[in-house]
Amino acid sequence: MATPTALKAVACHQPEGVLRVAGLPGLGGLGDAERESCAQLGIDEVRADDSLSAFDLAARAAQRALADAGLTAADLGAIVLVDARAPETLMTSAATRLQAFLGARRAVTFSVGGLGCVSLTPALLAARGLLAADPGLDHVLVAHGSKPPTPLRYRHPVTVSGDGGAAAIVSRSGPVRILDIVQETNGDYWDLFHVDYRDRPTAEWREECRDIPGYSFRLAVETRNRLRDLYRGLLERNGLRPQDIDCHLSHNLSVGAFRFTEEALDIKIAPSCYDNLRQYGHLGPNDVLLNLRTEQERGGLRDGSRAVLLSASPVAAWSLLLVESGEGATTPTHYL
Repeated sequence: MATPTALKAVACHQPEGVLRVAGLPGLGGLGDAERESCAQLGIDEVRADDSLSAFDLAARAAQRALADAGLTAADLGAIVLVDARAPETLMTSAATRLQAFLGARRAVTFSVGGLGCVSLTPALLAARGLLAADPGLDHVLVAHGSKPPTPLRYRHPVTVSGDGGAAAIVSRSGPVRILDIVQETNGDYWDLFHVDYRDRPTAEWREECRDIPGYSFRLAVETRNRLRDLYRGLLERNGLRPQDIDCHLSHNLSVGAFRFTEEALDIKIAPSCYDNLRQYGHLGPNDVLLNLRTEQERGGLRDGSRAVLLSASPVAAWSLLLVESGEGATTPTHYL
């Protein structure tokens, strides 16, 4: 029988500093086409604080998640940190640093990553596996601090990245039950976007796409097909129909990406996603947690409501998370 898994708490930390996209540092040095693409993303501003590292953002969100769940660090059986895109130092462990910062001495601790915006999914899969493998382990902290790897926050032609932290307490019970998780990858795109950093000052780091037509056309077609197949398979193996899903939450890249997903799956992305995109830009793996938290705060997920959280990354990876709201939500019927 499947081990019940739930999000006991979801917390986010957004810096107070605001950067208007129209005034982003470095934007004036781009070409006309790049500036026009940036202006059409549907992002008005992002949060930014150069005094806070990715670790700081993750740690603050983690503290808030523990408080919201009514737990202490001593209650944690495990910590899974989603790696930052650009580590502060090499050969050090941000995961065990978070363990020490929180005082979670007994927690099994490690990090996951490598899938960009989809990296939350392997963290949740690992958390679910830990709960299934060890009956004495009750709570797993998943956390990530999102900061862009380069000074120029605009990634042409995709999105504008902000700063933010997010964390979730994964337990056997909670207000949001995890019913199923699916993920697929295609390593042909492993270096589609990259940052050449060796022997370069940080100020010269840039996120570059080696094949913009490949991203805009070939990967777009594959993403459409992958999402359709994943969505259809997710519903079928859980005995659901599209009308059984009350809410769809996406990662936040651009208004165009939302519309692409809506057309591909014949769904409507929740308004909270559009609002968060406009206010916060792209926050990597944290997007879907922020959108879920916002939807909860707005009362958009009533007891028994089902939602699908969609993520995609140009590495390339795709994932869907099926959840149900309410402490009395149905026990999952499928377990990977």
